[in-house]
Formats: sequence, C-alpha cells, structure tokens
Amino acid sequence: MPDATPEVVLAFDFGLRRIGVAIGDTLTASARPLQAVHVDGSLNEADWQRLLELLRRHAARRIVVGCPYNVDGSVQALTMQARDFAHSLGTRSALPVHLVDERYSSLEAEQALRERRAAGTRRARIDRAAIDSAAAAVILERWFAGEGEQRA
Repeated sequence: MPDATPEVVLAFDFGLRRIGVAIGDTLTASARPLQAVHVDGSLNEADWQRLLELLRRHAARRIVVGCPYNVDGSVQALTMQARDFAHSLGTRSALPVHLVDERYSSLEAEQALRERRAAGTRRARIDRAAIDSAAAAVILERWFAGEGEQRA
C-alpha cells in the first residue's frame, strides 16, 4: 500500500454473474461495500462503461481485484478470467491494478453480514449481490493490510 498522498481505491470481486464493488481510501485504510454490478457471463461494452463510471464518480486512483485460487493455492479457470478482467480494467482506466488472493473472502463477508443482521445493525436481507460487495470490502481491507500481489 502506498504511504504518500491519500488515495481513493476501488476493489472488485470478479464473478461471472456479479462483480462485487467496494470503496476505501489509503488514509483510513477502511473499506465499505458499494452496489454490485450485474453481468451476464461476459462483460459487454455497457458493463465496462458502468465500471469505468464508478471509477470516475469516486475519483479512484487505484484498483484492487480479488484473484480466486483453489484451497491449495493452485490456479483455476476463474483465476485466469479474473486476471484478464484486472488487466482489461487497468488498460481501460489507465489506473494501477493490484491483485489480492480472495480465498474465503465471500465466507468471511457472509458471516460478517449475518452477525450484523443478528445484532440488529443490518436490516436488509442478505443476497448474493450484498455478499459479493462485502467480499470486495474484505479484499480491499486485505490489500490495505499489505496482502497485495503483483500488479495486473
């Protein structure tokens, strides 16, 4: 994580149906989920425009993308698709992109959402889109903690 001027960072939890989105900044090193972007198996130009608009609207200076691996750390088919997504997003936005191992981020996010609901601090139902964006927040917090991989 850079330690110079504070920067807004957007994180993405790539998926074939939804892309979870979270926002944070390097000053507070905290993240919060945004609304997930729904896609239909492959990104079309309208999807890319929505993603780029998110980056512009929030004045993001960096991007973090969750990179899925198997439990044993080996590469899977979605790993390569997430890396391709990260590369394309970086090329289209001209922003630096960092990859973070996303293993167990969805489980961690779902558990946190359920705990908040049980405690009464969350009223909305917990759907897949909420979990995906909460997972993006987990991924971004991991990056803030120094768990980032190479740039895409």
